[in-house]
Order: sequence, then C-alpha cells, then structure tokens
Amino acid sequence: MNALPPLEDRTDFENADKGFIGSTSEPVIKSASGGTVWDFEAYAFLDAECPDTANPSLWRQSQLTAKHGLYQVAEGIYQVRGFDLSNISFIEGDTGVIVVDPLLSNECAAAALALYQEHRGDRPVTAVIYSHSHADHFGGVRGVVPEGADIPIIAPSGFLEHAVAENVYAGTAMNRRAIFMYGAELPKSPAGHIGAGLGQTTSTGTISLIEPTLLVTETGQEEVVDGVRIVFQLTPGTEAPAEMNFSFPERRALCMAENATHNLHNVLTLRGALVRDPRIWAHYLTEAIEMFAADADVLFASHHWPTWGTRELTTFLSEQRDLYAYLHDQTLRMLNQGYTGAEIAEMIELPPALDQAWHARGYYGSVSHNVKAIYQRYMGWYDGNPAHLWELPPEESAKKHVEFMGGAEAILPKAKAAYEAGELRWAAQVLNYVIFADAGNTDARDLLADVYDKLGQGSENGTWRNFFLQGAMELRGDKQDNVLDTASPDVARALSVEQIFDSLAIRINGPRAWDSRLTIDWNFTDLKEEIRLSLANGVLTQSHAHDGTPADLTMTLTKPQLLAMVATQNMDGVQADGDRQAVTTLIGLLDDVDPNFNIVTP
Repeated sequence: MNALPPLEDRTDFENADKGFIGSTSEPVIKSASGGTVWDFEAYAFLDAECPDTANPSLWRQSQLTAKHGLYQVAEGIYQVRGFDLSNISFIEGDTGVIVVDPLLSNECAAAALALYQEHRGDRPVTAVIYSHSHADHFGGVRGVVPEGADIPIIAPSGFLEHAVAENVYAGTAMNRRAIFMYGAELPKSPAGHIGAGLGQTTSTGTISLIEPTLLVTETGQEEVVDGVRIVFQLTPGTEAPAEMNFSFPERRALCMAENATHNLHNVLTLRGALVRDPRIWAHYLTEAIEMFAADADVLFASHHWPTWGTRELTTFLSEQRDLYAYLHDQTLRMLNQGYTGAEIAEMIELPPALDQAWHARGYYGSVSHNVKAIYQRYMGWYDGNPAHLWELPPEESAKKHVEFMGGAEAILPKAKAAYEAGELRWAAQVLNYVIFADAGNTDARDLLADVYDKLGQGSENGTWRNFFLQGAMELRGDKQDNVLDTASPDVARALSVEQIFDSLAIRINGPRAWDSRLTIDWNFTDLKEEIRLSLANGVLTQSHAHDGTPADLTMTLTKPQLLAMVATQNMDGVQADGDRQAVTTLIGLLDDVDPNFNIVTP
C-alpha cells in the first residue's frame, strides 16, 4: 500500500462513538478464581500521539478498537464493543433480547450482558444467534444463557462440524501460533502489544458451547424470533466455512457477521486454517448488496463499528467486495503469466480508491499474505521450480547456508550492517539461518530479536506486529507455557463419535504402529450406533459396516464414557468383551501433543 488516507478524516471516530450509552466502571473482568480475563485499562496509553515504536495507521486502528461500552445501533438494536476481540449484539424482542455472537469467553459475555441490562432493564435472553463457526462468536454462550434454559440457538448449516473440528484436529498447532498472532503474552505498551487490527486481543476466560437447535439451511430463510423477523443469507466458504449474514427488515438493519469489517480480512489466517475463497466471498458480498442494501439504514458486524446511511453502507460493501475480488482476479492473472505467490505479493498494488479507503487497510489480513494464500489455494505449496521441489529441511539447510557464507563469525557483522542500513528483511533471513544452524548463538539471537522489534514496530498489520514482537520475546528467552485451549469440555462434548475417533487417528504414531493389527467394535447405547475401529499399516480406520468377522474387543458404552476414556485412559464402568489389551495397545500408540513447540528456534 502507498500513502495513508488523510489522518484528519475523523469519520471512523465519529461512527465508533455514535450511540454511546455507557461502559463499566470496573477496571478488569475476572474469572471465578480471581484471574484477570480482560483488562479495560491496559490500553490507556493509546490516548496519546503515535510514538516512533508503532505504525501510525495501526495506532489509529487500535485507538478505534480499544473503545469499549454499550452503544445503540438502531431502534431496539444495541452492541457491547471492546469487551473481547469481537462484538456482542443485543436485539430487543417482544419479551426479551436476542443475543448475537456471545464473545469468546463466559466471563466477558456475562459482563457485557450485565452492562446491557444495567441500561436497558433486566430483559431475559430469549434466543442466541451464532453468525459463524469461530470460537470468538460462540465461546461465551454460557455467560448469557442460564443453565437449563430452553431457548432457540440459531446457527448456519454446518456450524457444529466446523466449530469443533477446527478447535480439535489441528487445535494444538493453531493455538501455539495464535499466541504469536494475537500477542497475548506481549506487554501492552507503545513498544509492545497495541492491538490485533480486528480487535485488541483475545480474552482468557472460559470457552463454552451450546449446540444449535435451529439451523439456517438456505439463503432467504426467514424466522420470527421473539417477535423479530430475521432474513438470512448463507455465505459458506467466506470468512468461515459456516457463516451467514442476516437482516432485520423492520429495523432496517443489516448484520454482516465477519464478512465485511473495517479492515482487509484474512484469506488465510496466520494461526493456520483452511484457505478461504475470495472469489465466493466477493460473490456473497454482491448478493448481500442485492438482497439487503437498499432496505437498510445501518450495517453492523461482529467486529468494529457500524456504518450508517444506505448510500454509505452500499459503498462500504461494494468496496469490500472489490477488495477481495481484485486480489483474487489479479493473483490469478499473474500466476497464469508464470509468477509465483511470493513474486505476485511484491508486485501487486491496489486501485487508488481501495488504497485510500481506511476500511480496506491490511490491519488483520495483508495484501502480501492474502496473495500468497490465493496462490496456495489454486497451485499449492510448490512454485514449479525444480530447485524447490526437494529442498533440505530447515536445520540442515541452515547449516549449509551458514557454511557457504563463511560461518556465523562472518555473517554476524554483515547482518548487523544490514540491520543498521534498514535492510531488515534480509537481516532476518540470514540471522534465521545462523540460529537454525546453532540455536545457542546468543549474539545472533539478540540481533535477530532487535530486527524483529523493528519489523514489528513498523508494521501496519496488527498480526504481523504481534508475530515479530512475540518472536523477539522468545528469542530473548521469555517463552511462557501455552495456556490457550479452545478444545474446552463443551467443544469436546459437541464432537460426534466419528470426530472423536478422527482425533485419535491423527495421533497414531505411524511407524510404531506399522506392525500392529487390532479391531475394536464400539456399541453406543445412547446413540444406537455401532462403529468398528481397525488398525492396520499405521492407519486407524472406522466403519459402520463390516464382513462379520469377530473383533478383538467389543466395547459397550455411552458417548460420555468414551470421552472420559480418552481423557483419563480409564475403562471403569465400560462393558468390555474380549481382549482388553487391544485398548491398551491402541492408547500406547498415541503420540502426546506439544502445545509449546518451538517456532523461532529449531
């Protein structure tokens, strides 16, 4: 991106403040054990002018996302913003209030509901809507829904499958990288953590999940909930695999979930996920314009602040649509000319109208890593160059690079000179070779940490800043244990038995299991379901039908008993007929996961 839009343009600040009613007087939100889940005072330093340790554009964005409180969006529609990474919205109905996207953690959601009720009366929650399958939009649900309450929980088709699979299958690796992406362990200061672009950071409370009771299965589906008419638009494959926008026609209000927010979003999030489809994303934004824009006076979303005015929100949606479509189409144009993802990322420029739109800035997703993601979606990891087809792995490659460059003693002075000359990307690359060749080289670690500081503090993208600064912190020896666990008990209970067995299959240590053969039949009395697990050639296979050959072991149990077995490796209370050693063998072939694996060192 080129020069910033005019900093004197205060429209976003006016919109972010519009409708403000009040905020909490408490400095922090705490857990039941007294730990801090969310700190409202941590970002008070953002009230100052931008220092030289931050990009002015990202500083501006963080000033906006740090605002917190209860806001009126339209008649009968309210939001609490700044109580977590995401927003929670309240739609007033005939007898109570519909909650849209109850944040990431129970504690933050409960505090937001309390603030709403303080100003709007003790209205009961009469329904919950999950706009999509990411945890920061459902994880706080038990903070707003009392135990045993019988209310509709509305979600898009496919919600549960994607919500639990994303947090379990690759959850350990995603959570480790999320520490870098959201900068949760960084000190909150002008030189440290200032935000993540989409919001400030993620809360650290209790994640929960209540399974949906009403699925939206088609675009145009209408529901009347507590007297409120809602028209839904399914948008699978956009910002989440299961997502939906929805309109409140009588309120002339449109909720865009996370499909149109005040930044360029991720086509591939840096924590890791399935690559999203910017082509279909743009298509659904066009469809949203055609379905809803002319009949809406306000657009709000599950992050950031609303956009008011039919003309203004139509322009906003059109520019958001053009942003994803342009990146998609131009990446395809250039890859068909033979350019690789890394080359296209250096070449591409946005049209002036998009480049000068604050809401199109790369605070969360970036043009650079989104272009590479689009290339990956169509072409995969390989760029077609035979030299890149079978490269050495990082540690071995690094040792060869360092040897060819004359050793660490020759590299360090040159890297320092590159750092002092502002050649930060090159300095980072060569110093990374030194560290992967010798992780104990403290001079290289210290210098690379300084390089990462500079790269992070100059970045307009909040997640890039956090990655660089977290990397610097860990190079200096400050690496804390990862306490983030999105596979909460509620999420685990929501897994189907097939997904539970899938989660075991990806932990089988293949080489150790090569010579093992076993078959276990699982009869679930609560589900009236039978599944056969077979282990052969290091692969754990599940099937519902088999040739009638007897199993080594037959287990008769319930799904909760299976979950308990997986968690404790204890078979108490489970009926087992046959060779019980089969379960012991299976458990013995499972690898433990490492939530604290190295990233910036080998």
